[in-house]
Amino acid sequence: MSASFDLDRAPSATRIVVAMSGGVDSSVVAALAARTGAEVIGVTLQLYDYGEAVKRAGSCCAGQDIYDARTVCDRLGIAHYVLDYESRFRTGVIDRFADEYAAGRTPVPCSLCNQGVKFVDLIAFARELGADCLATGHYVRRIVRAGRVELWKGRDPARDQSYFLYGTTAAQLDYLRFPLGDLPKSEVRRLAGEAGLTVAAKPDSQDICFVPDGDYASLVKKLRPETAAPGEIVDLEGGVLGEHAGVVHFTIGQRRGIDVGGQAEALYVVRIEPATRRLVVGPRRALAVGAATVDAINWLAEDQCEIETKVRSLARPVAALWDGERLAFDSPEYGVAPGQSAVFYDGERLLGGGTIVETEAAALERAA
Repeated sequence: MSASFDLDRAPSATRIVVAMSGGVDSSVVAALAARTGAEVIGVTLQLYDYGEAVKRAGSCCAGQDIYDARTVCDRLGIAHYVLDYESRFRTGVIDRFADEYAAGRTPVPCSLCNQGVKFVDLIAFARELGADCLATGHYVRRIVRAGRVELWKGRDPARDQSYFLYGTTAAQLDYLRFPLGDLPKSEVRRLAGEAGLTVAAKPDSQDICFVPDGDYASLVKKLRPETAAPGEIVDLEGGVLGEHAGVVHFTIGQRRGIDVGGQAEALYVVRIEPATRRLVVGPRRALAVGAATVDAINWLAEDQCEIETKVRSLARPVAALWDGERLAFDSPEYGVAPGQSAVFYDGERLLGGGTIVETEAAALERAA
């Protein structure tokens, strides 16, 4: 088992910090780093207080995960640090997640986390330790071409995580390493078994890490109780069709839970109006979006007009035109919502991305 971390100095003079969540991916990264002969230090973030952490099986950076990361480090004979980032994670990720839902938007908390505690703070800590790089278990590729560092999709399309890393800056990318970007998950598990790591067969974390049971509505209701207040379900013209049990239960494009009978067509959530607690619904064609305004842009490459874009992590990339503020889709897209990330690509290469702040309906004759 070996890997190149693309560092200038000899391994014996190199220090590598590995971000360890307690899962198999980051554990294999630590094993690969240790095999180079470099000094390796594992760092795990504690994102919840101990009482909460021990309950969060199936998430990441929780009680069992911290124990697993330490066990792996003991197995590899490397140092292990645990950093208490509960307060930063709550204010920078969880509270923002709740605020976005309360405002009727659809947030992407994994992107917020990567842009905050997982990269900004971890990189700062790794530099304080005098490390030559910070290595993570993300399935993306860091490629140097013509002296320029680029971020590419993971080789295995089923594991690619580039959508969540669009906010990585050029300076961060220069310091980061992603040793798993060329590997399929099956190979990573094989390497873990080969290294004798106890996490070799550990299941992957599911859902949003701070909502391991997938019930995000309960979390948002607890933090923002006003989102659970009932309100009207109205059609596109404002006609009242029924009542809902709280906007927290809905996102743009959702069909499930709209309890309105007697309609000729299936109804979907077209718009959420939290100030009036109204849920605007309509037929699927009303979800057709022709363009979107995108803010808080981060570019990792040169500006391009003709791009491919993804507005959801599991969506296929679609052709679009970018003018520096407005993203115009070649064909109508469905289920596009403010708060989502719009991530730009040129084939396998990630160009950058930003946050959707407003959408424009596509012409209905095109969407029919």
